[in-house]
Amino acid sequence: MQRLLFIVLTLALMTSPLSCSLRNEGTFRRSEFLLDTIVTITVVADSENEADNAIEKAFQEIKRLGGLVDFFSPESEISAINRNAGISPVAVSPDTYALLEKAAEVSSRTNGAFDITVGAVVSLYDFHRKTRPSGALIKERLPLVNFRDVILDRNGQTAFLRRKGMTVDAGGIAKGYAADRAVEVLKSAGIKAALVAVAGDIRAYGLKPGGKPWKVGIRDPRGKSPDDIIAVLELRDAAVSTSGDYERFFMEDGKRIHHLIDPKTGYPARGVMSVTVVGPLAVYTDSLATALFISGIEKGLDIAGTFGYDALMIDETGGTHMTDSLKDRITLRPRTKTAPKPATRNFGIKGEY
Repeated sequence: MQRLLFIVLTLALMTSPLSCSLRNEGTFRRSEFLLDTIVTITVVADSENEADNAIEKAFQEIKRLGGLVDFFSPESEISAINRNAGISPVAVSPDTYALLEKAAEVSSRTNGAFDITVGAVVSLYDFHRKTRPSGALIKERLPLVNFRDVILDRNGQTAFLRRKGMTVDAGGIAKGYAADRAVEVLKSAGIKAALVAVAGDIRAYGLKPGGKPWKVGIRDPRGKSPDDIIAVLELRDAAVSTSGDYERFFMEDGKRIHHLIDPKTGYPARGVMSVTVVGPLAVYTDSLATALFISGIEKGLDIAGTFGYDALMIDETGGTHMTDSLKDRITLRPRTKTAPKPATRNFGIKGEY
């Protein structure tokens, strides 16, 4: 009941207009449950009506994309691809194809640290019941994890899984892709500034009333509360995503068993607590946050550099590591600092400050 009350109060805050400037611009925010998470869209507009119309169009676009790539819906194109694994290619829409093509690019450039087919092993872990698979079962499933066995035909606009039993799950990249598409919809609707938060994947553009940049808080992966933050980041015309070992996990014999599974081993990656990636597009920050976590500190920072993206990585001892160009855009906070409660609970990215 307390959790339900918190959600109701949070949604009430999200749907109310925020500050106004001397130019009569207002900041308006709405939230909906889409892509199996809370999606919050904040826009700067001249009127509530203008804001509502634009936000509704953005929500409809996210809903449409969700219908295409929903892993659990038998009607989705992703499900059709999985059903036909090892059988035949499946014709897909331009959006699904573009998403899979981006996933293939990130997989190739990170040497498989991001792999859209890792669900064959991840599905063996039950974080609700706090159980993990045997080593023998992991070994049996690992041959079904290989991004190179996802065959894309650009001319025919088809996708094919080479091995029977393989699956693709777009959960590690779809939220970022959806945030990017929502931003394009808002821009086409005439919105000059906005922030789209699809769980922990955020894309922002423009400035708030008064010419101020958007600010987001990055969660302390070992904070006492989900509202404890380790850093505040200024965001302008950029995206940010965080992956952490605190999102889905259980403890076993003093060891944290979490959902960020190394596609090469089938076991949770070690050495890192959380990764935050900053760059122009959320489709990349989303997928790269996972890839960097799997790769570890040194390789992870190098990978971020090859994409021209920035990263903040927190190692297993709590030490912070970041790309040089991020240092002027981020403010680290003492780890004992507890931030005021934000208006939305995201996975790693804490609201808008």
